[in-house]
Amino acid sequence: KNSKRRENQSSMSEFLLLGLPIHPEQQGLFFALFLGMYLTTVLGNLLIILLIRLDPRLHTPMYFFLSHLAFTDVSFSSVTVPKMLMYMHTHDQSIPYAGCISQMYFFLLFGCLDNFLLAVMAYDRYVAICQPLHYTTVMRQELCVSLVAGSWVLCSILALLHTLLLVQLSFCAANTIPHFFCDLTSLLKLSCSDTSINELVIFIVGGTIFILPLSSILGSYVHIGTAILSVSFTKSLFKVFSTCGSHLFVVSLYYGTIASVYFFSSSWEYNDKDIFASFVYAVVTPMLNPFIYSLRNRDIKQAFEIFVNRANFLK
Repeated sequence: KNSKRRENQSSMSEFLLLGLPIHPEQQGLFFALFLGMYLTTVLGNLLIILLIRLDPRLHTPMYFFLSHLAFTDVSFSSVTVPKMLMYMHTHDQSIPYAGCISQMYFFLLFGCLDNFLLAVMAYDRYVAICQPLHYTTVMRQELCVSLVAGSWVLCSILALLHTLLLVQLSFCAANTIPHFFCDLTSLLKLSCSDTSINELVIFIVGGTIFILPLSSILGSYVHIGTAILSVSFTKSLFKVFSTCGSHLFVVSLYYGTIASVYFFSSSWEYNDKDIFASFVYAVVTPMLNPFIYSLRNRDIKQAFEIFVNRANFLK
């Protein structure tokens, strides 16, 4: 039995990704659209990182977390989109076994990081708005670094746990993944081994990394909302709502689409709605973050203007 298991596992040299449910005659249009979205994601987030590094006024906890979120978003998008664009262009839908496992690991890693960084940023806004006099003492540099480092370590361990459990499974004849990336649940459905342990770990760990950050975010914004209601100055109300409203939009879009795929799906089999919802949280949300966190941000705008003026001066 063990020899057969090893044979099945070694014989699975590659998987086939079916990609997004797009008609062949529309492939060219969507390729251009997705390429534009990916370039916007990469350039927008890298610009945020650059501005934060160059402008000393942005060396604060909020922008420290934002720079890490921007890096995570670039990485999260880069795990899936380049491969998707490549097979849309070449029509080669195959991905090697090792490449598929690696893609799954990094997708889980950066998806988990996004969860925790959004929670950390919500906590940062809570302290800034509800405890402004204690902000510098609470959000000290050591705590900020510890929160980010702890998120990296925890998410790396959790992603590695899922990966190590997956590589113990054997895969038989079926190798077609009805998705645009190597999704963990899709891979489990292809296995001819017992996946009960994997599913239990997904339920416990996945539920934890979804519910805990989301609860922290909602708790932070409930306290912020309560503080807002006690303020009578319209200008202060507008400022707080304009900042937190955009954050809540990202959180709602990100967690809403994840929940629709993994918690509220009516079937264990992926349908077109689930695949497009996955596309939203994996591709669209990382693209929107630079706009959501920057367009209404005066500090980022001023840093960008200084950067442009310096660039023109050097010419």
